[in-house]
Amino acid sequence: MYDYLIVGAGLFGAVFAHEATAAGKRCLVIDKRDHIAGNIYTEDVEGIAVHRYGAHIFHTNNKEVWDYVNRFATFNRYTNSPVANYKGELYNMPFNMNTFNKMWGVITPAQAQAKIEEQRAAHYTEHPRNLEEQAINLVGQDIYEKLIKGYTEKQWGRPCTALPAFIIQRLPVRFTFDNNYFNALYQGIPVEGYTALVANLLEGVEVRLNTDYLADREALNALAAKVVYTGPVDAFFDYQLGALQYRSVRFETETLDMPNYQGNAVVNYTDSETPYTRIIEHKHFVFGSTEPGTKTVISREYSAEWKPGDEPYYPVNDQANGALYARYKELADAQPSVLFGGRLGEYKYYDMDRVIEVALDRVRAELA
Repeated sequence: MYDYLIVGAGLFGAVFAHEATAAGKRCLVIDKRDHIAGNIYTEDVEGIAVHRYGAHIFHTNNKEVWDYVNRFATFNRYTNSPVANYKGELYNMPFNMNTFNKMWGVITPAQAQAKIEEQRAAHYTEHPRNLEEQAINLVGQDIYEKLIKGYTEKQWGRPCTALPAFIIQRLPVRFTFDNNYFNALYQGIPVEGYTALVANLLEGVEVRLNTDYLADREALNALAAKVVYTGPVDAFFDYQLGALQYRSVRFETETLDMPNYQGNAVVNYTDSETPYTRIIEHKHFVFGSTEPGTKTVISREYSAEWKPGDEPYYPVNDQANGALYARYKELADAQPSVLFGGRLGEYKYYDMDRVIEVALDRVRAELA
């Protein structure tokens, strides 16, 4: 009945389905959730577009990708400028002159650079064995202790001394007063939300929700010549080589009877005592919307170790998991009728622009 059964109505699946349909192929998109758009799903709460699965800010240097997404959505001019809260002290992110002035009282870039070099030299490790030593090599002791250590340990659920150094090959350090987190030419959030963007991609494509591929694989496979699978690669193979590790995220979302809770879309809590990693205030993702209405919606994010039944968010890209994924990839490559894609299908952390870029490359190669 179909040329492609596409498992997952997220960004990768939606782009693949759109392009294949435009090329005259028949596609069926299924998703085990009750909505499209995967983890970029946005829903209306009190007139506010709430990012149910955490903040997503679109940013890219790829003009082709930027032009592509603008065919399906109008983007606002949101600029990601997170704030770090360390025990009530507020610091701008990424590390820039505003951060250094608050940290040390320095005024000029030369003073800030000298302070960082002084701290790096005092604690320098020639061959860093872990994330802590690597971070101090890059930015010194003060920034590490206040703005990296607690946040990172909460995020990964492990002490920084137990995390590999390669996790942070570099840290953004700017000797300017620029609070724009991303070094990207293009940045913004769809005015009508990401769900509308994905709906536009899927226009004219048959979609079945509340459909679990792995629970009814044989019958679903019989519907199409090929499968595009964007679920967890280890689950596809029934975990026969063992389970890959992920970090998961738990959200506490509440509607507050006030117009403005924290004055910024993203505030990271970098001390170890605060149990959550950050608070998102969703209305601030809309440029210029500080005071509309009388309510606001916030989400506290708690990082957690993944276990079966949880949503897998971030692959744990250490050497052991990398080696295990390489073995799963050998199994995946031996499946000629299945194309694996997306962050779960490829066990890779992807920004949204990269998901689109890879999906376009894969579908074009498939249709060539």
